[in-house]
Amino acid sequence: MHFIRHTLALAGLLCALQAPAQHAPAIDTTRQVHLANVDVSPAAADTKGWLLLDEGIKLELEGAMHNLYNFHYDRAEKQFRSLRRRYPQHPMPYFLMGLTQWWKIMPSNVTNRQFDKVFYAYMDTAIAKGERLYEADDTNFEASFLLSAAYGFSARLHAERHDLRKATVYSKRALEYVQRSQQANGLSPEFLFGTALFNYYAVSVADDYPFLRPILLFFPKGNRTLGLQQLRSTSENGFYTGAEASFFLMKILASPKENDEAGALRIARRLVTTYPDNAYFQRYYALLCFNQGEFRECERVSLNILDKLNQGQAGYESFSGRYATYYLGWVQQTKYKNLSKARDYYQRCIVFSELTEMTKGGYYLYANYNLGRIAEAQQDLRAAHHYYQTVLKQADRSSSMYSTAKAFLRQHRATRLTDAAPASYSAR
Repeated sequence: MHFIRHTLALAGLLCALQAPAQHAPAIDTTRQVHLANVDVSPAAADTKGWLLLDEGIKLELEGAMHNLYNFHYDRAEKQFRSLRRRYPQHPMPYFLMGLTQWWKIMPSNVTNRQFDKVFYAYMDTAIAKGERLYEADDTNFEASFLLSAAYGFSARLHAERHDLRKATVYSKRALEYVQRSQQANGLSPEFLFGTALFNYYAVSVADDYPFLRPILLFFPKGNRTLGLQQLRSTSENGFYTGAEASFFLMKILASPKENDEAGALRIARRLVTTYPDNAYFQRYYALLCFNQGEFRECERVSLNILDKLNQGQAGYESFSGRYATYYLGWVQQTKYKNLSKARDYYQRCIVFSELTEMTKGGYYLYANYNLGRIAEAQQDLRAAHHYYQTVLKQADRSSSMYSTAKAFLRQHRATRLTDAAPASYSAR
């Protein structure tokens, strides 16, 4: 099921239209478009009325896009509604309103269904408005770009919701409009974004899932190196797509395939500096700091995450708390040798894991293991027995965690211990 959703979401991943990025000198990575290969020269397209290229609209929306990515949803929506009042027949305001719903869903790892209906309503309206513009003028590459984005985001959410029929239909439509809008790559870095993601992921999917290669024969060929170059260019130069390009570039660099967490960390640091109230960016930055050994920064960011969560700030939910409390527990246990504080943070990590129903491995497993080690060191055999039982059920049999838990339980099996939770552990 995972690889199917990954594949169906591919076209959706090619199409996201999002926020402003830092302005930097342009890198000329645009694929050359020859007139022999397209029906219309981009230079010949009539760009009059294109909101994407309107400098006045960019100036107006700069604050709105920043508010969206900084999770100040109400402010962003107010500005998008103003745009809609002036351009009621244009797809862009409706897409941006849908995009706001998407980023309300994102902090929950796309598990929150509260905003699904509103999201689909806005994206479907953007599609209807966009198709009307495209039918009137098939050289309206702005319309095709926004159509690829609206279809793409819808495909991603349908895939997450396991509606594979709709995910397939929307993905196919998204890819069609990506191919049409790429004719305008030279007009703006926004149009390059879809091409960049397709170039990278088309090769990546073929490498990771070789049994899908016969299907991919029906798709244009990708170019992984070019895709990365184009993604960097869009990340540095895109106004609407810059932050989204940075997000994908960060995730790609941190993946085992690219194995460049140091590069991903640099991008994450830029994102959290620009959007300090984005819970998703913050927790991913904390993760990369932890993996790269920047523990003081990881501690600072994790404390900030918990502070915002306690204040009820938008986007700061149990998912972010799960990350932050684990890192803080590890720092207290390993760096400060404060086992009491470490135990408290690990126990909160377990509670956050249960609240998010993420109790299969990961931080939940490691928190239980470290709590078992702490309890064993403090001669709290009853608590150690409880935590190690959880480790024994979940850990890989070849792991050191499993061996440690098994050895303890074997050594103390003659002791009359119950599997009841320790008094200090507050379960959901």
